[in-house]
Amino acid sequence: MFDSLNPLPADPILGLMAAHRSDSNPRKIDLGVGVYKDEQGNTPVMRAVKSAEARLLADQTSKSYVSPAGLATFNALIASLVLGDELTKTLGDRRVTFQTPGGCGGLRLAAEFIQKVRPASKILVSDPTWANHVPLLGEAGLQIETYPYYDHKNHGIRFDAMIERLSKAAAGDLVLLHGCCHNPCGADLSNEQWQAVAELAQTNGFTPFIDLAYQGLGDGLAEDSYGVRLLAEKLPELIVVSSCSKNFGLYRERTGSLTVIAGSSEAARASASQIAATARAIYSMPPDHGASVVAEILADDTLNSDWELELTEVRERINGLRSALVTELDRQGIDRDFSFIEQEKGMFSFLGLSVDQVQTLINQYSIYLVDSSRINIAGINSSNIEYLAQSIAEAVKR
Repeated sequence: MFDSLNPLPADPILGLMAAHRSDSNPRKIDLGVGVYKDEQGNTPVMRAVKSAEARLLADQTSKSYVSPAGLATFNALIASLVLGDELTKTLGDRRVTFQTPGGCGGLRLAAEFIQKVRPASKILVSDPTWANHVPLLGEAGLQIETYPYYDHKNHGIRFDAMIERLSKAAAGDLVLLHGCCHNPCGADLSNEQWQAVAELAQTNGFTPFIDLAYQGLGDGLAEDSYGVRLLAEKLPELIVVSSCSKNFGLYRERTGSLTVIAGSSEAARASASQIAATARAIYSMPPDHGASVVAEILADDTLNSDWELELTEVRERINGLRSALVTELDRQGIDRDFSFIEQEKGMFSFLGLSVDQVQTLINQYSIYLVDSSRINIAGINSSNIEYLAQSIAEAVKR
């Protein structure tokens, strides 16, 4: 069965991780993998997570299965986190939320559900988008097309071109939007631009599909959900996938959710039955631990306050690193304007370097980043930022 198989090339980011680990240069920097790192270069367990886990260890009485929909308490609380309490109440039975194995599991579950109810649907994704969007959605059978988004030359959103392309999307089409902290470019829609997208969706009837992977890492929990909440208020149907990997630091616990808003409670119930059957056919039941941790935190005022405080510290540190990097690059006298880095949100930005310049950073300076020059801002700290800026300056001069 397996004799005719050929090995596939390694995932570019996973390959960078392996190369970084094996590099003996004490000044090496990993700017590839998309995880948060603190000042010491570690990805810490958040204080509230530690406390919630201690409670679960002491109080949990069973490791029996949950349902295909997951932990009901988690689903209710995460819906309120994403949509806000008032909107969640207003939507009522038009909303259904499923716990999923991370954001990736949510994306795939949504894609399989869509493929079941409307085979070979067209979904438009931004150019560029997170690389894993294409296999997660496309290999379920959805037809992938793109819409213009990031202007690499001017380091901004090609919004007029984006709207022109989306104006051709019709009822039955889906449009994938990044809720905040766009991966890989960090350039987010303004509130006014979200409003324009909402009006276009109302007019044309396409269904927005929002990937909200970084809520709380841009401007704040509510601020980062502006687009999600606006579309949920304005439109009859909406799909939202959210992740707890980044804002709760639960990367390896695979904790996420899929929320579907339908035009009626009857349609929502029918959707829920289809999603449950789809989940049962893929992975049967989602893992419980991460969802139980999140539910414990969100349901407890003390833990919730501490979590929001630490999340604010993470967000402010990332935004501070953006400003510090721009300052250091300016100090090197590079004949380029890097101010866009300070204006972008979340963990990622493009440096605007060529592939040759990226390879110089990797091979000559042990600074690991993908060929597009996308960097993880959280891989920077006070001990490596000067070396990073100097190395970029040298690479640009070559």
